[in-house]
Amino acid sequence: MAKSLNVVGATTYQRIKRDIIFGRLAPGSKLKLDGLKERYEASMSTLRETLNRLASEGFVAAQDQRGFFVTDVSRDDLIEIANLRVLLECHALRLSITNGDTDWEGNLVAAHHKLHLMEQKMMAGDEKQKEDWKRYDWEFHQALISACGSKNLLSLHAVLFDKYLRYQMLVLTYRGDEAVQEHREMFEAALARDEAAAAAALKTHVEKGLEHTLEAF
Repeated sequence: MAKSLNVVGATTYQRIKRDIIFGRLAPGSKLKLDGLKERYEASMSTLRETLNRLASEGFVAAQDQRGFFVTDVSRDDLIEIANLRVLLECHALRLSITNGDTDWEGNLVAAHHKLHLMEQKMMAGDEKQKEDWKRYDWEFHQALISACGSKNLLSLHAVLFDKYLRYQMLVLTYRGDEAVQEHREMFEAALARDEAAAAAALKTHVEKGLEHTLEAF
């Protein structure tokens, strides 16, 4: 029974977090427990535990006497998140290139292939699968740094990546071939074990994405 409850809790957490990231729960909106209970078919205790967990990660704001709200957005917050992502992800990428083995290379090749196929669909004007596109984008970036050797670094990066993604989803406009080329540069530099080139390409990728998002924000 305990295992079943844990599965329900994890599912509720994942669904609410996904709805925050993809804008189905709007920034600043109040998260009323009665409404959430019906929407996510979860118990009050599961919802409170989930919202407190999301609050600890920064996706939800818990206000005394007022309840829970979806964390609001701002340009300054986006800039800070992007800068932190560059700091953590470039460091993790360098470590991963140093430590990565043949399995790491194989996973990276597969992740880039899936992302590239989805990017081709996006460039053809098909935005019906935007969640799949961003999932493959995440899998590629995660594959790049997966051999860094630090669970804490990977965990911190995952939270930052989701926060950055949330802003992208609020103003979703595809950067097209420019982003595709940046991904290819990161991919090829990583396989060539060129830490400096890979980190430079990643930094450019995040900063260009930040500029693009700020223009549409």
